[in-house]
This record gives sequence, structure tokens and C-alpha cells, in this order.
Amino acid sequence: MGRTGKFRGRSRYHGRGKKAGRGAGKRGGRGNAGMNKHRVMTRIKYMPDHWGMHGFNRDPSLRTVHNTVNVSSLANMAGESDSINLAEFGYDKLLGSGRITTALNVTVEHASAGAIEKVEAAGGTVTLAQGDDDDWEEFEEE
Repeated sequence: MGRTGKFRGRSRYHGRGKKAGRGAGKRGGRGNAGMNKHRVMTRIKYMPDHWGMHGFNRDPSLRTVHNTVNVSSLANMAGESDSINLAEFGYDKLLGSGRITTALNVTVEHASAGAIEKVEAAGGTVTLAQGDDDDWEEFEEE
């Protein structure tokens, strides 16, 4: 038998007092109610970073986001061929996660050191093709 069962039929308010048994009384409201009023010290103590702004977002024009592929996917993408150009598949960076067992000649714009090492260990080559990075030429000439 639970706590309320013991009170059933013997007590009017089940040990909570008259007004505390109504709604969310005695709990200071439901959920996050009162966080800017009577629970403000709780927020200051346990959520100190709640107010204000933190960090920054770099301007989207300055971000470089690569479409990446791992060496584990190369064999399936190449099929029967022994060479693969990742730009045709929409990838511009090769990463080194996974294993590669077939010798492939890979052409890609960027590649991590681990990816190059794994492809060459399998007997293949990685050719780093230059992409369309003409945006920076005007700064280099000055």
C-alpha cells in the first residue's frame, strides 16, 4: 500500500495541508515557472551561462566546408575501374577512416595525410588537383 492509500478515508488533505494540495502549490509552480522570480538564485547557481551571448559565428563567406568521403567508400565508388575522380561524385576532400585493399588512382582536391598513406599502402596513388580557388589571387598579387 502506498502513501496515499494509507491516507485514503482517514484524512482530508493526505498530509499536505489545505492549500498545498491544490495544483502545483508547494512546488513553486510547474516546470520552469518562476525562473525569473522566486527561483532566480537557482538559475544563477546552476545555469550561470543562461543569460547573455556566448562565442561567435564566423561569417559564412569565410567558412570552408568540405564535402568529404572516407577511403573505406572508394572501392564501391570506383567499381571495376582502377582510377577515380572524386570531383565527379561531388567530393572535394578525402579522409582516412576505414580500410582500403584495392590499388586505386584517386584524384581529389584535398586529402588528409592518413588518407594518402592508406591509399599508397594499398598500392594506389593520390593526385591533388587544384580547384577553383581564384578568390585569393587578388590578395597574393598586392
